[in-house]
Amino acid sequence: MAQSVCAAPAWFTSLIRFWDVTRIASTAATYLALIITSAAVGYWAGVGSTLPITRGASAHDEPDNDSGEDSDTGDDDGLEKVTPGAFEECKMVLVVRTDLGMTKGKIAAQHATLACYKALSNTNPKLLRHWEVTGQAKIALQCSSEEELLMLQAVAKSLNLCARSIQDAGRTQIAAGSTTVLGIGPGPVRLINQVTGKLKLL
Repeated sequence: MAQSVCAAPAWFTSLIRFWDVTRIASTAATYLALIITSAAVGYWAGVGSTLPITRGASAHDEPDNDSGEDSDTGDDDGLEKVTPGAFEECKMVLVVRTDLGMTKGKIAAQHATLACYKALSNTNPKLLRHWEVTGQAKIALQCSSEEELLMLQAVAKSLNLCARSIQDAGRTQIAAGSTTVLGIGPGPVRLINQVTGKLKLL
């Protein structure tokens, strides 16, 4: 004779089903929250930290000129003409004169990056933002003389690229007025390589 099986009450079955649905919804909500948090942190680390509101200082703040000054202020004709493609890589290059024998600290104190940034913030902010969101690539290169550096600057300007040379104040290692570093860009890689493609890394 078969044994009869006592069925669970209907209210108990409904409770179990409700608990399963609630658990699935809770798990989905947890995963969604993790995805949103990860995306927000990634944005902040990659892009948000470059915005003026998060830097705590304006792009137009005056630099500390202990190590030199921009020798090309006011020469900004044509900078607004450079327009990168939607997904085109951009970079900035810093060309350092090796014949001056500057120490690493002295090289780091030059303001070519800031000079280029300030120039483009006034003339081509769209290009500057494109460079910021595509990684802010900066490459240090070397040249062997002031003549070579000035020639590179002239070629860059002929392509409507931002080109800023720095003249040292002469307070420490080298003579006052010495042209030390040339900043070119930011700009499309294809254009900047036409100027500095044959130079060696610093």
